[in-house]
Amino acid sequence: MSGWQQHLIIAPIVIPLIAGALLLFFDERQRVVKAMISVVSSLALAAVAINLFRLANGGDFEGVYLLGNWPAPFGIVLVVDRLSALMLVLASILAIPALVFALARWHAAGAHFHSLFQFLLMGLNGAFLTGDLFNLFVFFEVMLAASYGLLMHGSGPMRVKAGLHYIAVNLAAALCFLIGVSAIYGSAGTLNMADLAMRIGEIEGERRMLLEAGAAILGVVFLIKAGMWPLNFWLPGAYSAAAAPVAGIFAIMSKVGIYVILRLSLLVFGQGDSAGLGLNVLLYGGMATIAFGTIGVLASQALGRLASYSVLVSSGTLLAVLGLSNGEVTAGALFYMVSSTLTIGAFFMLIELVERGQDAGASVLAVTMEAYGDADEEEQEVEVGVTMPGTIAVLGICFAACGILLSGLPPLSGFVAKFAMLTGMIGTGAAADQPIPASVWWIVALLILSGLAALISMTRAGIRTFWASMEGTVPRVLVMEMAPVMLLIALTLTLTIKAGPAMHYMEETVRNLQQPGTYIDAVINARRAGVAEASGPDGGGGI
Repeated sequence: MSGWQQHLIIAPIVIPLIAGALLLFFDERQRVVKAMISVVSSLALAAVAINLFRLANGGDFEGVYLLGNWPAPFGIVLVVDRLSALMLVLASILAIPALVFALARWHAAGAHFHSLFQFLLMGLNGAFLTGDLFNLFVFFEVMLAASYGLLMHGSGPMRVKAGLHYIAVNLAAALCFLIGVSAIYGSAGTLNMADLAMRIGEIEGERRMLLEAGAAILGVVFLIKAGMWPLNFWLPGAYSAAAAPVAGIFAIMSKVGIYVILRLSLLVFGQGDSAGLGLNVLLYGGMATIAFGTIGVLASQALGRLASYSVLVSSGTLLAVLGLSNGEVTAGALFYMVSSTLTIGAFFMLIELVERGQDAGASVLAVTMEAYGDADEEEQEVEVGVTMPGTIAVLGICFAACGILLSGLPPLSGFVAKFAMLTGMIGTGAAADQPIPASVWWIVALLILSGLAALISMTRAGIRTFWASMEGTVPRVLVMEMAPVMLLIALTLTLTIKAGPAMHYMEETVRNLQQPGTYIDAVINARRAGVAEASGPDGGGGI
């Protein structure tokens, strides 16, 4: 990677940073201008992310960017590999539909929506790109600070109450983050992930205990963000109270914790005396999270709560699979992560459109008299049948697609993802003529039961919403509100059609993660700009 491509690595951070700062100079009444800037920034971010994804998919390489031209581990390092490129694309693709959906009305429900949205993207992208733990904390806080404002965007007592709980929990997590980072730095003398991976084998005795204690504290922080039981008490209330486009982009925030856990477990704690640190916690905690989320899905009467508990089922599945430390299963989990994130993001936005039709006092449009006959009761004719309005039909199709995806039924990507994970869990042991551990059977059972619970709940909600009553009203749905939902569902369909190449990418991603030497060499030997390659490892740059 060289030339202008080298600077693409920092673009996912710089683009939303500049856009968010620029938007602060415009008055809230200039909504059109602010919307245009935000949309252009999001489109540019998506273009950069896709370009980085193509470069990462082009071969086995690590793109390294040295901020300030300082060599690692002394300076700030940004790194692009297959995993980070995948997360960048997922975040940018999810952001565009959420933003377009918000332009219909939500962006005008409070101040500085677009700036907060851009700063949230900046924090997300920075967390995916950073190569050291301290700057992970910085971007983590940028993301959380923006999410505080977005969660309470639109006001209302429920959002304020959920927002205050959300802020309190995340402030406590931030304090734990600093404590964990301090313990790791005190024991290892570095916070650069690649340098830490090199030094961890040399740390012995009490220093190793301090290092592992710091890593455990960091793990608690990321598990809070990922929503592992019992640390997930804040998530259902916060996600269900958020505005629809905000909840849509929040669908990827729980995946930040999953990303960091996967990165550190394979890069830093993949080998040596600390190998496998915390895997049992991920395994059993993930299974408990799936069970908790499944019960919540079955018990939820409100669609927003159902979607929030679906986030927990998704996170629990990913955590439990990571706890197995099986490369083939992990590849299926990455596929599942992409599919579930797109699905839940679409579902959160769809919920508002569906529930809008159930609110007779807000944004409803009477069904035409041609469909329901003359309004005069004295001359009302007997109806043979009523044609379902087109809006309801489209909403019903999208709702059914979300139900199929969340349940993991064929033929959509949710089924492909679960089939890949189940095949990896059961097929590997059977092929090697080895007994399959009981924990694997428990995960298999929980995956099947969670899919059944999602099917029951979505069917029940669909019957209640679309079939149980015909009150003569359909929601007033704008094209710019329906299009984002349809786009995300179409992306899951594309993911199904391209399941072969997608799974190949996931398998290569896991294979590279299991060989951390490439990442370490790329960061430590990165060549600085203006320094000849012959100057050795301290000369820095990118590959």
